[in-house]
Amino acid sequence: MIVGTTMSKTEDSGKLANVRAWIAGAKLDGLIVPRTDAHQSEVTAAHDNCLEYISGFTGSAGMALVQPEQALIFVDGRYQVQVRNEVDLSAFAVHHLHNDPLDLWLRRHGKPGWRIGIHTLLISGALYEKLYAGCKAADVELITLDADPFDAIWTDRPPRPVGLIRPMPLSVSGETSASKRQRITTKLKALGADQLIETSPDNIAWLLNVRGSDVAMDPVPHSFLLLGADNRAEWFVDHRKLGNDRAEFELSDVTIADPEDFLGAVGKVSAGKTTLIDPNFAPQAVRAHIKTAGGRTIEQTSLLASAKATKNTTELEGFRACHLEDGIALTNFLAWLDNEWHRRQAANLPLTELDAEEQLIAFRARQAGYFEPSFRTISATGGNAAMCHYHAQPDTNAAIEDNSFYLIDSGGQYANGTTDVTRTVLFGTATDEMRQTYTAVLKGFISLVTARFPLGTQGHQLDALARRPLWDMGLDYDHGTGHGVGHNLLIHEYPHRFAKKPNLHNLEPGTIMTVEPGYYKADVFGIRIENQVEVTADRPGFCRFDSLTLAPIDLRMANVDSLTATEVDFLDGYHADVRDQLLGKVDAEAQPYLLWHTRPIAER
Repeated sequence: MIVGTTMSKTEDSGKLANVRAWIAGAKLDGLIVPRTDAHQSEVTAAHDNCLEYISGFTGSAGMALVQPEQALIFVDGRYQVQVRNEVDLSAFAVHHLHNDPLDLWLRRHGKPGWRIGIHTLLISGALYEKLYAGCKAADVELITLDADPFDAIWTDRPPRPVGLIRPMPLSVSGETSASKRQRITTKLKALGADQLIETSPDNIAWLLNVRGSDVAMDPVPHSFLLLGADNRAEWFVDHRKLGNDRAEFELSDVTIADPEDFLGAVGKVSAGKTTLIDPNFAPQAVRAHIKTAGGRTIEQTSLLASAKATKNTTELEGFRACHLEDGIALTNFLAWLDNEWHRRQAANLPLTELDAEEQLIAFRARQAGYFEPSFRTISATGGNAAMCHYHAQPDTNAAIEDNSFYLIDSGGQYANGTTDVTRTVLFGTATDEMRQTYTAVLKGFISLVTARFPLGTQGHQLDALARRPLWDMGLDYDHGTGHGVGHNLLIHEYPHRFAKKPNLHNLEPGTIMTVEPGYYKADVFGIRIENQVEVTADRPGFCRFDSLTLAPIDLRMANVDSLTATEVDFLDGYHADVRDQLLGKVDAEAQPYLLWHTRPIAER
């Protein structure tokens, strides 16, 4: 969900040559270029877009290995089509980030004596271990770099962001920062740790009850934090982000320090102490400084991430309120889309992906408490929708055509919550294949949304419920089925996921998730249906999902005759709730659309 800039492949080739010149000067045989920053952010500031700088790839997950004679780029299943459209395939060989990862490639193809460089502030400890093991198996030396090589390679590199930080009032957060810190340090002591080092900006923002603006759509300030068992914190953040008036910030027992001093401070305070870090996010440089100082680590999922994932009563009320506002905006948009598409077709002025994206943002901007999109809208028709994270650009902006699926995946950042929703619509007539696959996605969506499951259930144990109807057809999709969502924080919130890969985190009442199965036929069409849901206590010992999203699901291209009685009951009940909550609140022009698309299936 990243806005990329269009650059020519000739430019990319020149930048790749600059990397190779640096490699030669450093007497290395290759350089690993991660997609991430020092915080393992999914969405990075322009300053940190090094992978995009050398390749043109704008996706949110990837990595490259550049060598004198070759370059490899690794991306996950969401980007297998996109990467081939954005990257010069004569310069980069494409590999799968998970099925054919770099550590396995090094193990198989590395040459004894190779020296491969890596900047350890940009790589998590867990990933570093995999890369180190892959290199060691091939007798390749993994060289740790203390300085960022792109400071020399990227001569016109953008500066680090200095976005203003705002306080999150108690009326919205529901708990003071001091209370949160006390809860965390109690658990910290129980683990036998002296301190916690946190490098994930969203965890720090939650703990300190602040939000930031370093990167559009991700309301977190880039920073680092050291929290002692005595409940005192040292916050490594650019002081300019806080401004001069700090009266409304909860900074009691919080010392402000320069981010440039972070690693040095880690070394100074770690001697003889036990430090808790999250190996999936804390940079390898942090772990190395702790161990060099003579400290030891306890490595597990961040206590902050686990605590943040279970929303309190105030946060849950905020989510429900902002979803009502979001549902009004989205339903107004869907009604507008239905009318505007036909009007434009009659006037021979086709409606485009960017036209639709702009209008949806305008509808959201009218809602109370709305700040900005929660990610770059995926407004995609035809073959563009087959790219899971496609973002329309002027040179790719397609007309929404007759007899073609149109997919809109979008969300909003509100003062009291964060939204994420996908709807797929079609104007004209669907082919049998389109009807069958859309119906399978719909059935999978209903299967997961209506699941009842015992306490202690984890996301991967439910993932197959959403895939089963597609599997029955010999089909699948190469992405997860859902993710956690932050409270006016990141749209992809760690640690909870619905995916095939094990996710060893229990779904607890108060966890906010998305449910979003899909199907994608390369270069032809894409389908996804997504609601945001709240995990809620059900019968004793069990949980269920309650939908937060309020917007009609288009059934015009579904084979409704194939739906079971349970599936019909869910859709009728869901649409009745949408109708009851939105009727009289959406624009007058949208009310006929709302009534028509939420009527019972028996009346269709």
